[in-house]
Amino acid sequence: MISIPKDTRTNSRSRLRPLAWLALGAAALIALYGWLRPQPAPAEAVKAQFMQDITELDSAVSQLQRVIGQRRPAAVVQSAFRQARLAYKRVEFISAYYSPETTRALNGPNIPEVDDDLRVNAPEGFQVLEELVFPTVDPASYDEALQQANLLRSNVGRLRKISQTNELTDSHVFDAMRLEVFRIITLGITGFDSPVAFHSLPEAVSALESLREQLDHYQLADQQPDLARRLDKTFAGAVQALQSARSFDDFDRLTFIKQEANVLSGLIVDAQKSLHIPAFNESRLLSTTARTLNDTNAFDPSYFVNFSEQRATPGRVALGKMLFYDPILSGQPGRTCATCHQPDKAFTDGEPKSLAVGVGGRRIARNAPTLLNAALQAAQFADSRVVYLEDQASDVIQNVDEMHGSLPRAVQALQKNPTYKALFATTYKEGVTEQTLKNAVASYVRSLVSLDSRVDRYLRNQPAALTNEEKLGFNLFMGKAKCATCHFFPLFNGTVPPGYQETESEVLGTPATPDGKHVDPDVGKFVLTKREPHRYAFKTPTVRHVAKTAPYMHNGVYRTLNEVVEFYNKGGGNGLGFNLENQTLPFDKLNLTDGEQQALTAFMKAL
Repeated sequence: MISIPKDTRTNSRSRLRPLAWLALGAAALIALYGWLRPQPAPAEAVKAQFMQDITELDSAVSQLQRVIGQRRPAAVVQSAFRQARLAYKRVEFISAYYSPETTRALNGPNIPEVDDDLRVNAPEGFQVLEELVFPTVDPASYDEALQQANLLRSNVGRLRKISQTNELTDSHVFDAMRLEVFRIITLGITGFDSPVAFHSLPEAVSALESLREQLDHYQLADQQPDLARRLDKTFAGAVQALQSARSFDDFDRLTFIKQEANVLSGLIVDAQKSLHIPAFNESRLLSTTARTLNDTNAFDPSYFVNFSEQRATPGRVALGKMLFYDPILSGQPGRTCATCHQPDKAFTDGEPKSLAVGVGGRRIARNAPTLLNAALQAAQFADSRVVYLEDQASDVIQNVDEMHGSLPRAVQALQKNPTYKALFATTYKEGVTEQTLKNAVASYVRSLVSLDSRVDRYLRNQPAALTNEEKLGFNLFMGKAKCATCHFFPLFNGTVPPGYQETESEVLGTPATPDGKHVDPDVGKFVLTKREPHRYAFKTPTVRHVAKTAPYMHNGVYRTLNEVVEFYNKGGGNGLGFNLENQTLPFDKLNLTDGEQQALTAFMKAL
């Protein structure tokens, strides 16, 4: 009970004393209640902050709508755009994880998408709007820009509605944080989603600061103070590295990945373990426990199989290797898989287009691709016409120009061969069948994984050295030259990070001949889909082992890497004057110096 002082003089100070005592007592009670009441679980706190960040994103997009609608000067519109996407980057790690389709609508590439039902969907979101307001705002573009801003606002509302019912778990949150660091490495600092404004580095800072704040909800310092300090120091170092870069082109991405980002993703895994938060035990191409993208076992070459029982085993790999070099699968003596995929040439054949079966010097329609790391992509062949390596083997064996064979005849021949019959019986309970034949060959191809170049060892802090020219080439590849916006780190193929679930095709405008007078008549993926975005579209191949896979492009038009780099430097087919409306390769000149082009080539050879 609070007693009232006996002094009842009527001055204002004495009249306030009882009220002051009451306020003090109430404050104490409130503090005690706050201390005693259950605190929200960390995942709940992350969810609450995420929803608040969506509200701030909505406000930022609303402001962007307003200034576009008012036709404010370009500088004002661009500033509002930058602020809106900085706000988006705060929600990206959870949005992309839980709501990938909505996230694509918010910040997907500015190219039409052909979906599984062959519908052509127009692009929308930040990247479309970016190209309307940078490098300047054309007065004639305000109406279109406003329309895109309205769509953007609508999708933010859609994200809010979807997210309200999502239940976050600690395992999902940590998985999403780790993947966001990988997203910053592969898509953020490369300029993938800021190809015109070049605002990638500040946006990466915004994403990192969001991760840092959300991680604080787990109160790691109370349980592992040393680990918490290391994490805090690494976050600060990564932000400092991004903020101190002189420009987008000058940013030292190699050092950032090695000294900051790889350390950070590893420490996030350590924090998850120390908090006893389980990692997911599920099959993915990128391991759920990979500390960095450069871990030796980060990628699972058996992931892209139709059924789990088709995963490779040592016995299947050995059997497949025998078949790979045996003409028993072919319709012509001496013709094997190795005819066009020779190990000493990184499993290519050195021909512009491979020689077809028969006489007369006929050629197969396209250049033979490397089989190294073929397992680490979600589609096969230059036109992406099959998904699984089993189907690739079947297609090649039965193609009249490639092996001119027959699966039924191959099965009969193998069943009559005592050695093969015994090996198949040991390796497969079904024995020799068309399916086991195809799986054996595919298992061997899945074993041809090579992710241990000097570049990889350097980034793993293993004994390895890169020359200054090769380091410059890496930074150019990942930045100014825009190579990594299609050849994604660290696979350097078209399998899209950080989920690595789909493999992209691109329209480059490859010329028919080295003089660059006409586009090559091969229309690529268009043959299959009959959709205009796919006219002249070809799967993005790996550039690993590229020093051994000449000549280059699907038609073998370029004999040297220097010619390839010069083609890109000019802006691809449209840079040569082909005027392809659907070219996905940026057609503005890269303005690379001779020394920079040589550095790019040196780096690719180091792969």
